[in-house]
Amino acid sequence: MQSIPFPSAEVTSVLDDLRRIVRVLRESSREAEARLGVSGAQLFVLRALSGAGSSSLNALAARTHTHQSTVSVVVKRLVEHGLVESTVSERDARRIELQLTSKGRGVLARAPRAGQDRLIDGIEGLSRSERRTLASALHRLVETMGLLDHEPEMFFEEAEPAARAKKKQGQRRGTT
Repeated sequence: MQSIPFPSAEVTSVLDDLRRIVRVLRESSREAEARLGVSGAQLFVLRALSGAGSSSLNALAARTHTHQSTVSVVVKRLVEHGLVESTVSERDARRIELQLTSKGRGVLARAPRAGQDRLIDGIEGLSRSERRTLASALHRLVETMGLLDHEPEMFFEEAEPAARAKKKQGQRRGTT
């Protein structure tokens, strides 16, 4: 029988701090769901759109520090709920412009601060050197865990039910 090694203080400290961050993100998302009927990720995107007037999907992805394909899933849900309006640009028919609807602005007026905003503020509050060290260490951790091929999604924004089922089916077959 293999014994479990006694954890180092550093491992415990890192895990405790990660737990604190995840807890705030989870609680923030639950509060947004309960109070507003939107996920924490959706609230985060609404807030990112609020200061922009109208925005392209790429500009919104940059403001939310996510990939365009990731934020597009959230935007699609916000459009379906009538919180965001998506229109073709008058200047460039290839460009989609996004803006809050009056219903979306109403949701924001009642909204608590999103956990992601607190996380970004905390990271931006670090010195440039500390941010580089954190980014490097986290990337190395993700690499060591074998997670580099996992698509980074927005916090607590689940994939569409059909997409989850397809992904799960692919995992069972070993195709993802």
